[in-house]
Amino acid sequence: MSATAASPRIVLAGNVIADLVIEVPALPERGGDVIGSRTELYAGGGFNALTAARRLGADTVYAGLHGTGPYGDLVRRALTEEGIGTLLPVRTDGDTGFCVALVDSGGERTFVTSFGVDARMTAAETAAVAGALRPGDTVQLSGYSLVMEVNGPLLSAFAPGLPGDVRVCFDPAPLVADIPASVLDPVLARTDWLSCNAREGRLMTGLSLPQEAASALRGRLAPGAGVLVRADKDGCWLAAPGSGEVVHVPGFPVDAVDSNGAGDAHVGAFLALLGRGLDPLTAARGANAAAAIAVTRRGPATAPGLAELVAFVGDDPLVGGVLG
Repeated sequence: MSATAASPRIVLAGNVIADLVIEVPALPERGGDVIGSRTELYAGGGFNALTAARRLGADTVYAGLHGTGPYGDLVRRALTEEGIGTLLPVRTDGDTGFCVALVDSGGERTFVTSFGVDARMTAAETAAVAGALRPGDTVQLSGYSLVMEVNGPLLSAFAPGLPGDVRVCFDPAPLVADIPASVLDPVLARTDWLSCNAREGRLMTGLSLPQEAASALRGRLAPGAGVLVRADKDGCWLAAPGSGEVVHVPGFPVDAVDSNGAGDAHVGAFLALLGRGLDPLTAARGANAAAAIAVTRRGPATAPGLAELVAFVGDDPLVGGVLG
């Protein structure tokens, strides 16, 4: 399915920043130092979810901020190469932010993020985003944005004002416990789809089992909303709209080499597959497949295109026939 200028879009009202990834044998002790074995610099943050959706045929737009400087240039170049549009003009009062990710020998990632102009949204910019939305668009929001001192309150006011024909998807992100309730609750009340990993589900509910977290999270959303709790190799748990059940959607066994961006690949693929008309259960199974492919490759934006996804799922009884 090809995207057209008038088709509904996936619009990221979040952050695309630069990711500086350094592989280290182990984290240094406080005050110490360590020599990295490999370093890479690329666009990250919400870029990964947008890319996953775009590669499955969705029309995708970045509606966040991007600055003037090497990181802003990197972000815009990466977006252009993936065919992802930008909605807001370049900010000239600073550069885009960046994240340093230290990856130890066990594959565990430790992050330090330094935001730039992407953390200094204005009311006029959120109004511009709202005014540019089309009926049927999906707005993707992230907890990374809500935790910001300036952006959080603005987006918390932005989400409830969106028209009913705009779908809102919220990914709480690892810092969800640091989002003030006054900012988080209005977004949850307007969320149509909440997608989080098991740790984030536990932080939001106090429940360790992902199926229990999925059920509890649906209770915090408006009637008719749905929840996905991602469980890595175990797939995900789906609380679909209109259903009282929480269903386990199995994952696909693969030999993982890099989990970076897997959750973003899942979110982007799920939204793109919903946009292709798939029901939530089938879209979730397809998203599991997209995330499984992504973890078999090094790097963040490693989600597959549609042809590769179709070949991977083969004759899978749930999603293979629909995609193929």
